Amino acid sequence: MIRTALIAFALVPLFAQQPQPLPLTLAEAHRLAIQNNPQFSAARLNASAAYQVPAEYRANYLPSAFGSVTGVGADSGSRLAAGALNNPVVYNRLASGITVNQLFTDFGRTHNLIETSKLRAQAQDQVTETTRADILLATDRSYFAVLRAHAVLDVAQQTVAARQLVSEQVTALEANRLKSLLDVSFANVNLADARLLFVQAENDLHSAEAELAAAMGLPAQIAFTLTEEDLPPSLPNQVDPMIQDALQNRPELKDLRLEQIAAERFARAEHALYYPTIGATGTTGFVPAADQAVPGRYGAIGVNVNIPVFNGGLFKARQTEAELRAQAATQNVNDLANRITRDVRVAYLAAQTAYQRLALTDQLLKQAQLALDLAQSRYDLGLSSIIELSQAQLNLTSAQIAVASAKYVYQAQWSLLQFQIGALR
Repeated sequence: MIRTALIAFALVPLFAQQPQPLPLTLAEAHRLAIQNNPQFSAARLNASAAYQVPAEYRANYLPSAFGSVTGVGADSGSRLAAGALNNPVVYNRLASGITVNQLFTDFGRTHNLIETSKLRAQAQDQVTETTRADILLATDRSYFAVLRAHAVLDVAQQTVAARQLVSEQVTALEANRLKSLLDVSFANVNLADARLLFVQAENDLHSAEAELAAAMGLPAQIAFTLTEEDLPPSLPNQVDPMIQDALQNRPELKDLRLEQIAAERFARAEHALYYPTIGATGTTGFVPAADQAVPGRYGAIGVNVNIPVFNGGLFKARQTEAELRAQAATQNVNDLANRITRDVRVAYLAAQTAYQRLALTDQLLKQAQLALDLAQSRYDLGLSSIIELSQAQLNLTSAQIAVASAKYVYQAQWSLLQFQIGALR
């Protein structure tokens, strides 16, 4: 029994140890998010892979060489009679050699394919920038959500303490027959409501911390001690300059514009299929063992001109497909530009509303506090019922939450507006 008690006593410090909250600023959160988030790592790897495609197409301009070793056992001197238009003589032989191919020109097809792949690689860079902005926006939202949850939790704690005091006072008055059981019931209901608010605020805080940890690529549940950020400046009077900034800076729009140009270059590459391709082939080698009719070495060089004549309309269909996709890419650019214009306007209005709420919630809190003071005085003098006091308490709690939230809502809306105009870096 004593041994069990000693073990339990020894384990108490282990269970009592809690992970220390991680101190964090918004700039540090951004750095960790970019450093650890796997989405950004994947986007960078995809961009690096896209830059290998131009080298793949450019290889067509360079000579290609391959070696061959051939051994044949044949009915010596016989000829291939079926499956070909020519009748080459087949001899027993063992030979080795090398063949070199060189493209002279394909009248711009390879060049257009290289340029297309370069544009698509640049577009992938914009996808990386889009991913960066998405991660930073998610980090900002989670960061300010944690700060807001902390503020609401503080309000909930103060509300529980205040209503606990009222409940105890009303209970004592009822014991002395100065208040009724109805007053006690209302006070206890308000206290229970405050405790529910506290539980919900605590849950919201843990959820916001989980979102922030995920945005920064940290899989474990972590508590944070966040640094307050300065309030952003007031909004400009006109939204149109911000729309112009968005149309110039949004990486999604840059991506689609590059994809549009790439689609046009690819259509030109497909049109070049109608033109000939001109190249040269050279081969040389040795025949160490063969029939007497086969020389001991060989070599040849030739020029090949391939002229497309008829392929069942394949090239026409490919060119038409590429042109239609280029037209669709143009419409995609126009559609995204329209949606960006809408999103900037909506974000501007939301941020403007959030900014106006800063002053309005302060006024609301002052009025709610005054109303509670008056209701408390009237109730203490027996001039009003517990219902009036309860309503005043609810109004004050609502106003306190609104004030606690207004600053962080505006900061989050400002961050969203910066994202919408392409300024979130």
